[in-house]
Amino acid sequence: MVRKRNLLFYLAQNRAFLLMILPAVLFFILFSYLPMAGIIVAFKNFRFDRGIFGSEWNGINNFRFLFLSGQIWNIFKNTFFYNVAFIVTGTILQAGIALLLSEIGSKLFSRFTQSLMFLPYFISWVIVGAFFYNIFNFDYGLLNTVLKAFGIDPVDVYSSPGMWKYILVFFNNWKWIGYGSVLYLGAILSIDEEMYEAADIDGANVFQKAFRITLPNIVPTVIVMVLLQVGNIFRGDFGMFYQLVGNNGNLYDATDIIDTYVFRSLAQMGDIPMSSAAACVQSVMCFATITIVNGLVRKFSKDNALY
Repeated sequence: MVRKRNLLFYLAQNRAFLLMILPAVLFFILFSYLPMAGIIVAFKNFRFDRGIFGSEWNGINNFRFLFLSGQIWNIFKNTFFYNVAFIVTGTILQAGIALLLSEIGSKLFSRFTQSLMFLPYFISWVIVGAFFYNIFNFDYGLLNTVLKAFGIDPVDVYSSPGMWKYILVFFNNWKWIGYGSVLYLGAILSIDEEMYEAADIDGANVFQKAFRITLPNIVPTVIVMVLLQVGNIFRGDFGMFYQLVGNNGNLYDATDIIDTYVFRSLAQMGDIPMSSAAACVQSVMCFATITIVNGLVRKFSKDNALY
């Protein structure tokens, strides 16, 4: 009875805050937790006339076919290593640019630079893909038109898988560098100014203050940002990969990730159970990865772990 009264008192006292968080809670319940019931499709021989729960149970046959198809290992490898490259290069560039912006004396120039770098975050991958195609198309793209005008052999970007690991890393950083640098800049601006004043009194230069004060103080932010990205290390940016690469079979070995593979399985073959099996494996591996990495962080720095 006492616990019930305490709970009611807590709800009444914090009703304003609870109402503020209610839309977010409903969002995750409706779009994240309730759809999880659909994971059962991965274990069934799905038929439209019988529905999800009425279809025949198929056990792990969908997973067996997925792993025996010979493609799953390559797409898992691509997804993992692309995301590792995105995390490493993105963290270095975003933190580095945030550090440079914090040293700029002119607030007007700093804000202009932030806005300019933040702009790609709002540009759709559809638009980016259209621009990229019109620049690098082999027959009439801008690049090859200029090369031909100067008597230089054209470059067939869409038939050169080796180029795409650099192209995709570049465009991912181009898209997210503004967003990430603003987050790191916020962490830098929250550092106590007295630490920098004390360093100035001791005669520290810009580089010493950066490496002895700024970087150590944003380490918690870096760890949290990296952990959030590690949680999606087996989940690729479908919009970027699909809009830039498209349905180009020449590039599948180098650019195909789990998300594009699942999409093609569903759109071209209509194989709902196998697509669900791939998505299920993807989610399990993401959960396992974030649990392991968070456990390692918790072991060495408990305060910086997510949970």
